[in-house]
Amino acid sequence: MKQVRTRIAPSPTGEPHVGTPYMALFNLIFAKHSGGKLILRIEDTDKSRSKVEYEKSVIDALRWLGIQWDEGPDVGGPSAPYRQSERTPLYQRYAQELVDANKAYKCFATPKELKEMREVASKTGKRAGYDRRHRNLSSEEIENRTRQGLPYTIRLKVPLTGTCEYRDQIKGRITCPWADIDDQILLKSDGFPTYHLANVVDDHLMGITHVIRGEEWMSSTPKHVLLYDMFHWPKPTFMHMPLLMGADGKKLSKRKNPTSVFYYRESGYLPEAFVNFLTLMGYSMPQDQEIYTLDAIIKDFAVERIGVSGAFFDVKKLDWINQHYLIHSIPEHQLWNKISEWGFPKEKMAKLMPLVHTRIKTFGEFIELCDFLFINHIHLSQALLCPQNIPPTAAAMMLQCMIWSMDSGENWGRAGFEAASRKVAERFGVHHKKCVMRLLFAVITGRHQGPPLFDSIPLLGRDKTRARLLSGIAFLGGISGKKMEQLAQDWQDKNCQLWVQKT
Repeated sequence: MKQVRTRIAPSPTGEPHVGTPYMALFNLIFAKHSGGKLILRIEDTDKSRSKVEYEKSVIDALRWLGIQWDEGPDVGGPSAPYRQSERTPLYQRYAQELVDANKAYKCFATPKELKEMREVASKTGKRAGYDRRHRNLSSEEIENRTRQGLPYTIRLKVPLTGTCEYRDQIKGRITCPWADIDDQILLKSDGFPTYHLANVVDDHLMGITHVIRGEEWMSSTPKHVLLYDMFHWPKPTFMHMPLLMGADGKKLSKRKNPTSVFYYRESGYLPEAFVNFLTLMGYSMPQDQEIYTLDAIIKDFAVERIGVSGAFFDVKKLDWINQHYLIHSIPEHQLWNKISEWGFPKEKMAKLMPLVHTRIKTFGEFIELCDFLFINHIHLSQALLCPQNIPPTAAAMMLQCMIWSMDSGENWGRAGFEAASRKVAERFGVHHKKCVMRLLFAVITGRHQGPPLFDSIPLLGRDKTRARLLSGIAFLGGISGKKMEQLAQDWQDKNCQLWVQKT
């Protein structure tokens, strides 16, 4: 019997999302239950967004949770290299193989043409997508354009009629009309592959027997099934896990929720509790058992116990599980050592002392002044968050623009926070100190005064800073989808006044 091989394939394009260990855990559980192996593959073909530091963050997050893999970029293995950026010639060779077999084609569509296609589809009410205008170019036309050095992508020739059918081990029989599937780009104009080609090629070459991933990839699976058939390769077993859902019933998104693994680590959760919680999201143990070890779920695992609907990311449940682990795994005499290691390390306190040295009259005032750096929940009020009678909606929009500004500059440190605050004041036409700084002091600390805010941000950290801003937006009533879309457009237009205060 063929050895089971599963994989986790994160993209190093940002802080590690909780969905990454969620999927990693079920790939690990299935592999180990079956006596197989787990492979870590880094999908870093997005040259503009992939970064070495993000790869390190992913690995650090998985290791914090005790997730171990058998092969990967850091441990090696028979299928090396395990970074897709180091495997580019492979993808180019297989893409050309499809072109030579008339199963894929060169597409010379320009960005302008693609934009026009989207506009036409929007006006006519048709499905947005590429209109296949270069699918049937003659060999002479293709040769002429190639000779001219015109940039091109390579697209998959998806059947125009018929139906794709495959079996999902969790969802059952799945069918999809080919008419609903675009001619997917396989190779970008820069010679790098898209996820779809690289994923299929690597899964085949690395001997992946079971593809266990989130159900958001189900719409892409027909393209992958087609590629396996075109290459005459055996298909792996597909298993699409239920999505992690936010309180709004939609896919858990960093736009509304703290989604970084490091946010939960820095908030004082235990890794064993977090692992228990994540597995509980997509699986039900016998007798509805809720507290169990990773070894226990590996031993008793059964595919039929995987959920088929979205899993609510219930932080209250996480709190309950974490409290159980805290009580039962940490003896009283070790509790302070654990707390001090988490929240009061010497390096952090050495940076904090200069900020409070001249601001406290007694030791007792230290906690009053700095509690916001150690607690998870800040008390908010509309009076705090709406200085100078700023409407709640305008205040929420300012906080959202703070997030966008720091994200765009990839700078959540002191300099990025200060620059964002001044940019928001300028774009909203309000006083920097009296309005924006009072709003930010309130949402970060729960008061209007304290240690220097800009210097406090690096101590609070990126993930908790983002969470505070998101909490403020939610407290102020949030921003509707339509208003968010308009705000995003206006924010990109540097000449647009975002808000005008009525006098």
